[in-house]
Amino acid sequence: MTAETLVLSIAMAVAAGLVGSFAVMRRMALAADPLSHVALPGIGIALALHIHPLFGAVAALFFGALMVWAVEGRARAATETVIGVVFSAALAVGSLMTTGENLIDALFGGAGPLKWPEVVFGLVAASAITGFIITQRNRLVVMLVSPEVARTSGIEVRLLNLLYLETFALTIALGLRYLGVLLMGALIIVPAATAKRLARNLRGMLWLAVGFSVFATVLGSLIASWFHRETGPLIVVVAASVFFISLLRA
Repeated sequence: MTAETLVLSIAMAVAAGLVGSFAVMRRMALAADPLSHVALPGIGIALALHIHPLFGAVAALFFGALMVWAVEGRARAATETVIGVVFSAALAVGSLMTTGENLIDALFGGAGPLKWPEVVFGLVAASAITGFIITQRNRLVVMLVSPEVARTSGIEVRLLNLLYLETFALTIALGLRYLGVLLMGALIIVPAATAKRLARNLRGMLWLAVGFSVFATVLGSLIASWFHRETGPLIVVVAASVFFISLLRA
């Protein structure tokens, strides 16, 4: 594992832990997986146009999050429901557009040396996500508890919700290189779900979610390099193992 890979994987894990905490509190646990599927058509289009797949995935995820926000406002349905209905088909469409080794890498993440666009994107995106969650955490909590109280307090609820959804989408894009479309949602949700069980307050939950996410990412990556296995599945296995261990606590 190179130094840049380690730094970027830790940055990804920090972002995933922070975003996942609010996703769990918003009951979006099942929404992370279908939303990540929308990256697959973007990857297919990028490959067809001979541009970096990461940029196609980011564009598709941003558009997907915007679509969820728009439909959610009109349909008055839960975010989780809208995402599940609209984007489950994206996996099938993307599978038709992406084939062979490219499909496997998109679904489960790919190995190989990082390229400079990935390094720059990863550092900038992780910093933006971390900064947004830390600076907006109080507003996100108020919006979560009561949108009416948030509006009374002068919070632009619709705008804040859109920004959170776009941040969620960006976090998924961050992890596509390591975990792929099928597994990135798990890294966002599982450490946060573990932290929710063990934490006594929001601050504690955020710290624990970040810690569990970083732990799973680093240990999973090390095990993968030792045994020459794919990184993504092992990261998720470690995160899930920590969650099941936490169930032993009464």
